Amino acid sequence: MSDNLPRKLAAIFYADVAWYSRLTGEDEDATHRALRVYLDVIAELVKEHRGRVVHYAGDAVLAMFEAVVDAVSCAEMVQQRLGERNAVLPESRQVHFRIGVNLGDVIEDRGDIYGEGVNVAARLENIAYPGGICVSAAVYEQVKGKLDSAFEDMGEQELKNINDRVRVYRVTPTSPPASAPVPKENFEALTGEQLELPDRPSIAVLPFQNMSGDPEQEHFADGMSEDIITVLARMPDLVVIARNSTFVYKARAVDVREVGRELGVAFVLEGGIRKSGERLRITAQLVDALSGDHIWAERYDRTLDDIFAIQDDITREISVALSVKLTYGDEVRVWKERASSFEVWEIFQRALAEQQRFTKEGIDAALKTARQALEKDPDFSMVKVQLGWTLQVGARMGFIEDVRAAQPSPRPCRGIYLPRTRKMATPTPCSGLSSSTS
Repeated sequence: MSDNLPRKLAAIFYADVAWYSRLTGEDEDATHRALRVYLDVIAELVKEHRGRVVHYAGDAVLAMFEAVVDAVSCAEMVQQRLGERNAVLPESRQVHFRIGVNLGDVIEDRGDIYGEGVNVAARLENIAYPGGICVSAAVYEQVKGKLDSAFEDMGEQELKNINDRVRVYRVTPTSPPASAPVPKENFEALTGEQLELPDRPSIAVLPFQNMSGDPEQEHFADGMSEDIITVLARMPDLVVIARNSTFVYKARAVDVREVGRELGVAFVLEGGIRKSGERLRITAQLVDALSGDHIWAERYDRTLDDIFAIQDDITREISVALSVKLTYGDEVRVWKERASSFEVWEIFQRALAEQQRFTKEGIDAALKTARQALEKDPDFSMVKVQLGWTLQVGARMGFIEDVRAAQPSPRPCRGIYLPRTRKMATPTPCSGLSSSTS
């Protein structure tokens, strides 16, 4: 009876989702939404490569091709396109397909195909890596030398419910596909969420990693991040996320794409800092939060005295990359608020770190350290602001009873920069806490 059924030699393409049960268990709606989009992509690519989708079985796709080269080329393109779409999803919600391709006899009946050729393709899929492709020796013999891909010989494999062992090859592209930025509408189609970004360029600066291994240098790494945030925030055409929002990611392994979605920004700056003696090594990367692609990356090997120059280099590179610039007035203000030396800046950062402990011991240490910075550089306006803020926090928390007694002794001040008016104030006698915020 079966001998009368039409048979043909065909290239069989079988794709299935890896860990589908786990994905649906974690978020069934999101997984099905992404799967629907991915199946549409596969169907479109099968058609482009002169193939035919025979049927869908839940999360699986069975397709047939006349030419073996078309089947393998389609499989490679499917993994590339789906990889690009996975790039906009957090790792926990990415959908990865395994693909198996076989060449063999099939029985066609009522639009469907059957036979051991199909079964072997399904078993090849089962031993492929998520996002990978496995082909039989019959397929390899037909395509070798005709495609740019490389093939890794996995030897003869015993496949479930297949009588004879099958020689299997893993397809490995000679070079990874370039990940193109994924359009905003694709993110919304895959997740069902609206990706709301500001009209202006937007950026989040993640806490720089302390790569020295010395816990005492944490304040140093934090200070680098905070100073860059401060300078970037002065760019009128740039939306910059505040420190309190970005420092929740401190000491966490994060996906910048997820950070971008959570904070609603298009770009993320991340980096690390290592201090060894009088030398600094700082790395910084500007990343497209939508695609995960690196836009710019740099490494700096400098001395401690170059800390401000490095900050300037980083912010300048970002401004060029995002096509925004500091106004002349903002440049003046940035330089006016800079410490006179690296030593003063580091003392200031220690004061910040102590204050943020929000304990009596921390407040006391912050006040002492801030006064040390002020003694070395009486015109450093930011340390005056920090000292005033620490006094306010200490008083509100009941750690300081007499705020006036805790203030530094009044001293004559030189003219200071007034940010709102962009003018130099007339020199007048003022207390040690008077600053650009008064």
